[in-house]
Amino acid sequence: MDNELKIKMYALTLDCPDPYALAQFYAELLGWDIPFHDNDWACAGAPGANQGAYPGITFQRNPAYIPPVWPEEPGAQQQMAHLDFAVNDLEEAVQRAVRCGAVVAKDQFSEDWRVMFDPAGHPFCLCSMPSLFESPSFALL
Repeated sequence: MDNELKIKMYALTLDCPDPYALAQFYAELLGWDIPFHDNDWACAGAPGANQGAYPGITFQRNPAYIPPVWPEEPGAQQQMAHLDFAVNDLEEAVQRAVRCGAVVAKDQFSEDWRVMFDPAGHPFCLCSMPSLFESPSFALL
């Protein structure tokens, strides 16, 4: 019997007012499934995978959630984290995100990525990385 401690990433969890609605946004954006949801939690993950087979994104109901301000402003709610998604076509990915319900941030600081806001106001980035998709070491969906 192996008694060695094992720790594996299961998910990144985002607070939000409506977990299922935000899970639907990310599932549509990424082409993922929603293997679980109830009033307080939802999980989005790789298609066809059992919950937990790959790291996913979970969403936790928080009625007091306040969207962060980006870029940061003194005295305003600050972001604690954001998601980065590698894309092979930046403009097409931006258009898809907008169709799914995202908003393009007013302030942008690079031609190689776009800062976006999901429907709950979490910032995320679409990063132009076409060569990454051709790499044999890029395995996450």
